[in-house]
Amino acid sequence: MTAKTQALPEIERREPLLQRLPVVSHLRASVGVQRAMLVAGLALTVVFLLIALLAPIVAPYGYSQLSDASGNFPAQDPPGPQHIWGTTVGGYDVFSRVVWGAQTAILVIVVAVALSIFAGVALGLVSGYIGGWVDRVLVVIADAVYAFPSLLVAIVMSIVISRGQSSLWGGILAAALSVTVVFIPQYFRVVRAEAIRLKAEPFVESAMVIGASSWRIMARHIYRNATRSIPLIFTLNASEAILTLAALGFLGFGIEPTSAAEWGFDLKQALSDVTAGIWWTGIFPGLSIVLTVLGLTLVGESINDLGDARLRTRGRKRKGNPA
Repeated sequence: MTAKTQALPEIERREPLLQRLPVVSHLRASVGVQRAMLVAGLALTVVFLLIALLAPIVAPYGYSQLSDASGNFPAQDPPGPQHIWGTTVGGYDVFSRVVWGAQTAILVIVVAVALSIFAGVALGLVSGYIGGWVDRVLVVIADAVYAFPSLLVAIVMSIVISRGQSSLWGGILAAALSVTVVFIPQYFRVVRAEAIRLKAEPFVESAMVIGASSWRIMARHIYRNATRSIPLIFTLNASEAILTLAALGFLGFGIEPTSAAEWGFDLKQALSDVTAGIWWTGIFPGLSIVLTVLGLTLVGESINDLGDARLRTRGRKRKGNPA
């Protein structure tokens, strides 16, 4: 009876699942500048996500629409009532292209990061726990991929995968897979290092003693503890995926404008407009890239700071003692 009575307060003190989620828990633990950075990053990221999800409602025109009931859109038309952000040299509505470009970016992020996490975590667990020649081969391959410039790898993979195809999902899949190849070694390294550390822990050795299989140990014990830093890598890789996608489009290896809207491609098309004083075709896609990457980076850096016990303790001390 006494043991049950003593166990009840521990159950009652346990926080709900919502408050233990990565971003929510970090927001509750943040103070001062850390909280300001996290809130600003979350605000920019939420706006980006809402625009991407509501693109069919927010955008007044399609991403490749060149005319409406009144006729063809004028080329390089300045911002006005009909086109609030003007039109491009090809006659596309800038505002609609920017809004639809957010949807393209979020699709590439979801596909690329999901594939990267799945492949990188699985390979990292196998390499770190099993070791031996499997570990040596996977490490050599990961280091070889990681040693090459990420953008060069993405360009090569985009050429190999797309093969001139310009369909919406073909272009998105080509860009996502090219980004995935770059990201896999990052997840692999982090998870492998944690798996090597965890397999020497007493709870893993106890599982071995009772006869648990290697796959069960990796899935039930090591995986849960080795992937705690995945949310941080996810946010940073999401911003890097946007930059890589924009770079591919800017260099001419991205998605065609008739298949999907893409900010990097629009920036490339706006280069010749700058010398003519036509600012609206390039500034809005550029600002979209900057603000989206800034929001995701602020979220990632805030999570990283809050994961450091020294920085978290220092922030709480400043909050408790303003002097």
